[in-house]
Amino acid sequence: MEKVVVGKKELPKPVKGVTVEGITEYTLDNGMKVLLLPDQTQQTITVNITYMVGSRHEGYGETGMAHLLEHMVFKGSPKHTDIPKELSDHGARPNGTTSLDRTNYFETFNATEENLRWALDLESDRMVNSFIKKEDLESEYTVVRNEFEMGENNPNSILSERIVSAAYLWHNYGNSTIGSREDLERVPVDKLKDFYKKYYQPDNAVLIVAGKFDPEETLELVNEYFGPIPRPKRTLSGTYTIEPAQDTERNIVLQRVGDVQFLGALYHVPPATHEDYASVDVISDALGYSPSGPLYKALVDTKLASQVFGYARALNEPGYSYFGAVVPKENDIHAAREAFLKAMDEAIANGFSQEEVDRAKSQTARYLEQVTRDSENFAKMLTEFIALGDWRTFFIFRDAVENVTLEDVNRVAKKYFKPSNRTVGMFIPTEEPDRVHIPEAPDVEELVKDYKGREIQEVAEVFEATPENIDSRNTTGTFANGMEYSLISKGTRGNVVSGSMTLRIGNEKSLSNIGMTDNLTASMLMRGTKNLTRQEIKDKLDGMKSSVSIGGGGNTISVGINTTKENLSEVLAIVEDVLKNPSFDQKEFSNLVTENKTGIEANMSQPMAIGSTTFRRIMSPYKKGDIRYVPTFKEQLEMLQQVTPASMKAFHEAHYGTSNATISLVGDFDQEKTLNELKERFGSWENPTKFTRVPNEYHPNPSGTEKIETPDKANALLISGINLKMKDSDPDYPAMYVANYLMGGGFLNSRIATRLRQKDGISYGAGTQFSASSIDENGQFLVYAILAPENSEKAKQGIFEEIDRVRNEGFTEEELAKAKEGLMQSRQLSRSKDDELAGKLNGYLYLDRTMNFDASFDEKLQNLTLEEVNSTFRKYVDNSKLTMVQAGDFAKKFAAPAAEEEASPAGTSGAE
Repeated sequence: MEKVVVGKKELPKPVKGVTVEGITEYTLDNGMKVLLLPDQTQQTITVNITYMVGSRHEGYGETGMAHLLEHMVFKGSPKHTDIPKELSDHGARPNGTTSLDRTNYFETFNATEENLRWALDLESDRMVNSFIKKEDLESEYTVVRNEFEMGENNPNSILSERIVSAAYLWHNYGNSTIGSREDLERVPVDKLKDFYKKYYQPDNAVLIVAGKFDPEETLELVNEYFGPIPRPKRTLSGTYTIEPAQDTERNIVLQRVGDVQFLGALYHVPPATHEDYASVDVISDALGYSPSGPLYKALVDTKLASQVFGYARALNEPGYSYFGAVVPKENDIHAAREAFLKAMDEAIANGFSQEEVDRAKSQTARYLEQVTRDSENFAKMLTEFIALGDWRTFFIFRDAVENVTLEDVNRVAKKYFKPSNRTVGMFIPTEEPDRVHIPEAPDVEELVKDYKGREIQEVAEVFEATPENIDSRNTTGTFANGMEYSLISKGTRGNVVSGSMTLRIGNEKSLSNIGMTDNLTASMLMRGTKNLTRQEIKDKLDGMKSSVSIGGGGNTISVGINTTKENLSEVLAIVEDVLKNPSFDQKEFSNLVTENKTGIEANMSQPMAIGSTTFRRIMSPYKKGDIRYVPTFKEQLEMLQQVTPASMKAFHEAHYGTSNATISLVGDFDQEKTLNELKERFGSWENPTKFTRVPNEYHPNPSGTEKIETPDKANALLISGINLKMKDSDPDYPAMYVANYLMGGGFLNSRIATRLRQKDGISYGAGTQFSASSIDENGQFLVYAILAPENSEKAKQGIFEEIDRVRNEGFTEEELAKAKEGLMQSRQLSRSKDDELAGKLNGYLYLDRTMNFDASFDEKLQNLTLEEVNSTFRKYVDNSKLTMVQAGDFAKKFAAPAAEEEASPAGTSGAE
């Protein structure tokens, strides 16, 4: 075997494997696989490492261990003692996720050799050297419990968990990934270490590097950092539990406090690598398709439910397809259940149509195509297919879906989607069991060995997303009606084009006392035009593997576009049609109202929604009828009932136009042709009503705390803030921007996150946010924490103490230096994302800004002194000025258990 010298050590050279569609596989001598996905069109790199261990691999008493370990691996290693801080310092966008079959960690960062070396060093060190200390486990358990309790607040999430659990008698797929609270409370740290040492090894990992890098040099770096890790002596054995064939329909009923009802149904299906799985995926999409699928027609069109959905879970071993429906509280859940099951049974019995199959296939094809266009998303998506046994199963699945026939779908539907293989809401006995034996996964090595993949497109150019380069390539101008445009034509992976468009309409007088008419009008645009139905719009976009999103209200309507060069013209035609010619169809409107109604009702008992709405009402005290007024949930329901198709049509005719609109496009397109098309489609459409921006005025906020009871909710929200008289062009803005980052804006290593999550271990999500208008002297600094109700006062105290500590002692020079470095890289990362850049350029058109504003801000950020940051924070942030809202079940008997936990002696397995 050929060897190379790495440092002072001689290591075997990585062995090159297959190349499929731009991805090349290598294997290190220690067994670790490496996938390189070069993409010179983005100035970013994503490092993603996948370990073939998830909740499926947990033993008796170990539920939640894989997920808990994911948290613990962020606690540090000998060479990287403060990982959250490092991630922020490098401006990375990181995370870790745990699923049934795998765990992964990833960082996306600005494409530099220094950053790449750091990321590879980080992942190689924590692969085998993570601390996994008892004191970290004791604090992190409370954070994981907090995350557990967040899921407990969602009845639909709990119903899904119960149905899956009832469907699997023996297999670990029946356990939720987050695990049993009882197991989490009792897991000994030595057992967690054993689990870590067993699975976190190079021969059980696949590393992906995607983005802008030199493949040969990167492979050498990977070998330098990971190659010295020895192959472990232990041998991993696969899981062997097989779920027996289900012999009758199973039923469960879940009763909890809530304002919306839910239905769910699960069918056992083959593993994702089985030849029948592609048909299963198509069936799942077809049954739950909106707005033309069998479930939608049977439940939403008839008003029995407000929403339906369906999906297939792609798993390594025999998995499941899941279907659900959201049923308004006042509706008969039994009638909905009967229609729910009948719709599925009749669809299977009667067979699907070619149109339904093509529609579902097109939707999947669009999604997979859009994922492959973005190397960061593609790298993370491959994690799911690595978990199936080999990354190439992604392409095999894609091809299999394309090749699914109507005969395949109807054959597979009748084979697996039958009542005896279903788990729903109640038990029904039968004397003649009809069992389905689910096939095991095939030999994946045999499945992929001869797979070659498709040819990949050549990269047109490399574009460095610096402010100077962006401005030099940016073509701007104004059409005759006043609409402004910003166009950057450049080479992209997959010839992608990202677009952002904003319509500015109305004025304070014309927008007064309109209730929810403005929001619902925007929401109706994609639900059908005078020329195309909602389904036809969806079919056209799916067929072009493109997407358009529209939303907004008040003064602005926002349009997002994701398409390709060859489809841009037709997508712009659809955008023009939906903006100019909405049909305001009565059936679609009725469905939208039901959907909004159930959404509002669901929020009426949720502490997150109640707390944040109450906070907004206090901080933005406009009078009722003003477009800036924040309505209560009850008022939202009243407003909803006052809107009609006629009122929306009148609003549209009176306000919509592009006289004050802006649009930006970034990507691979013919600039001259596109400019002419934009001019033809939007350059003469006038606003009937004169647009005048409604200002967002500064209001001093009242200090004090408001506490709101939300019964029977395991999680609570604490949100606190101060309104600031500031614009983003003010001299104090850069210093406050950095101060917020240090206080609570970084990834887990900020002052607030370190205190509440890392040190106290009481909050899964905690931090700060800061914003300031570009036009009005109006900004806001806020602090938030998501936690268990019994920890709310402890969190409040912690927040006050951390704010006082900064006011008294200030931040440090080291913190400031790392913050500058991290923020600069994060800002460059954002500019390298075409969709984010399109959004920025769109906004800058209205503000009469160029990217020179960003360059100037970067310079101000770099020149900030510690005294400026500390004095600015002291100037604006003071505990005595905070408005605080706490929402949770504070009346519940939490005190006794909390006292018992605190009394537990240190070192016992039940501590925390």
